[in-house]
Amino acid sequence: MDQAQTIALYQPLLHSIAYRIVKCQADAEDIVQETFLKWLTIDQQKIENTKAYLIKAVTNNCLSHLETLKRKKEEYLETINASEFVQKLKEVNFSHLDLEVELKHAFKVMQAKLQPLERAVFLLKEVFDFDYDSLQKTLDKKKDHCRQLLARARKKLSDETAKVQIELNSDLLESFRKQNISDLISHLKEDIKKKF
Repeated sequence: MDQAQTIALYQPLLHSIAYRIVKCQADAEDIVQETFLKWLTIDQQKIENTKAYLIKAVTNNCLSHLETLKRKKEEYLETINASEFVQKLKEVNFSHLDLEVELKHAFKVMQAKLQPLERAVFLLKEVFDFDYDSLQKTLDKKKDHCRQLLARARKKLSDETAKVQIELNSDLLESFRKQNISDLISHLKEDIKKKF
């Protein structure tokens, strides 16, 4: 078997081993490539079992890589000045975290108080400013029905909202947060289908 055939044969196995050890796709690819480059420079006649040699070499290179990363991390941690670190934390703007908490709470209330179709109409009309023609087309519901759903949703949300413990639909929240309207519509439609 020539060198190209050997590389083609063992590359997937070696990559799998490297990835399991270092848990990083790019690092695993680099380690396998370096292993093959080194293997190409040595006298292969002296190697009795090429597969065993390459597996051992990749394993050793992975362990060496992890040790280097550990050493660099320790060196970095030793150079951090605690007072500078605390000062940098004070300078970071964490105000977006309050918005995140409020947004999650709002979604929990909507999930607890509104049916999926009401929630879809409310979000698309109130937040994304869909007109009734767009709502009719998107949700396949008549405009009058959408108006009724919106009125019902507004009333439910304006009533006293008790604290409700409910599982948050993270996909819906994420598509809302990223303002990905097509994903949001897909998630809203999935909610509606689950209900019926």
